[in-house]
Amino acid sequence: MGFFKKIFGMEKPANAEVNPAPAEADPDTGVEVAPERMGVNGEYDQSGLAKRVAIAFDDDASVTDVETLWVAQTSGTVVLKGSVPSQEILDRMVELASGVSGTTDVSIDEVTVG
Repeated sequence: MGFFKKIFGMEKPANAEVNPAPAEADPDTGVEVAPERMGVNGEYDQSGLAKRVAIAFDDDASVTDVETLWVAQTSGTVVLKGSVPSQEILDRMVELASGVSGTTDVSIDEVTVG
C-alpha cells in the first residue's frame, strides 16, 4: 500500500502531481492558494503539502516499502512520524519532502531509525 492510500485512505487522484501549477486566483478576492495549501491538482487543500509529499514518496522506489512512517504538515513544515529502517532512507525522505513546493522545513523529531 502506498503512502497516499495509507495516510489519506484513498487512491491517488488521477493526474496528481508533486508540484502542480497553482489554480487561478479567486476572481472575487484575488487570493491565490498558498503553496503549502495547494492540492495535488493545484486546487486549495488544507492538507495539500502532506498529500504532495506522500505522492513524492510513492513515486520514489527507494522509499515506497517504508510502511512505518507517516506524513503530516503544520503550515509549511512537513512532519514525519514513525520509524525507518536506516538513516540513508530517512535522509532520502527528507530530501524528497524538501523538494516539494511549499515546504519550509522538515521535522524528523518523531522518527526513529533502526
